[in-house]
Amino acid sequence: MPPAFFKMYRSLKQRTVQNEIVLSGRGLQTGKDVKVVCIPGKENAGIIFIRKDAKRSAPIRIREMGVYGDGPVRRSTIGPKGAQIQTVEHFLAALWGLDIDNLTVEVTGPEMPALDGSAAGFVDVIKRAGIQEQSSGREFIRITEPLEVAEGNSSLIVTPGEGLNISYFIDYDCASIGKEEFNIELDSESFQKEIAPARTFCLKKEVWFLLMLGLGGGATVDNTLVMDKKGPVGNTLRFANEPVRHKVLDLVGDLYLAGFPIKGKVTAKRSGHKLNRKMAGMIRERYVSAGKIKTS
Repeated sequence: MPPAFFKMYRSLKQRTVQNEIVLSGRGLQTGKDVKVVCIPGKENAGIIFIRKDAKRSAPIRIREMGVYGDGPVRRSTIGPKGAQIQTVEHFLAALWGLDIDNLTVEVTGPEMPALDGSAAGFVDVIKRAGIQEQSSGREFIRITEPLEVAEGNSSLIVTPGEGLNISYFIDYDCASIGKEEFNIELDSESFQKEIAPARTFCLKKEVWFLLMLGLGGGATVDNTLVMDKKGPVGNTLRFANEPVRHKVLDLVGDLYLAGFPIKGKVTAKRSGHKLNRKMAGMIRERYVSAGKIKTS
């Protein structure tokens, strides 16, 4: 088989972490202190979250939960009211990027920790803990028909394809961002190098409005790029087009809410968490609920 095959499908077996992981920090939106414990998962169990500090909190099994477009703005949230876990997208993107299929995640607090606002911190701590290959083959959702969700001038389209290819277009009323388009064929290597380090961002003119909405309680110029007309305030970019790369990061994490890695081509225009979740829900309905999961 050609080398490209091994690059695209880096792992053909299910994987989990080799050792327990403990990390802590402040939530990006709530500003609350949180502790996370990641425990090796059993084969075919998928990703399971448990809100440890909530009363009568049942395990949140990503492969079994409903995925909907509505929810708190500017992040993706899982679980029922009173036991929700917010801002899971950066962590889920890291799991996708490291081919982690099975993991139990105990969260004490309402939100995943922000770390540096990207997925790089999660990737690093998982790699240090070690990754364990399991016996069963990986399972995928292979897209076989075009799917589309849209709202206003925003859209998200998924079509058949090998691996995961993402084309993302953004258009912001900010001179340092403006219109950006980015295309990438994603695998574990390219995700870790090109996408994982990209940090979350907001526009400087949005800051006070977001704070009034109760958002950004844990945001700092170190974990959030506050974009002004000349660039990030009090920080420097890791990539010239870091904002659009972070939108790709969010999309990867949101699509992992479908419960399995996806093989297909994704075209996003001004998409955000709401459309991303709608697409994950549509994919789950068409493939997971219908039993159309393929083994690698």
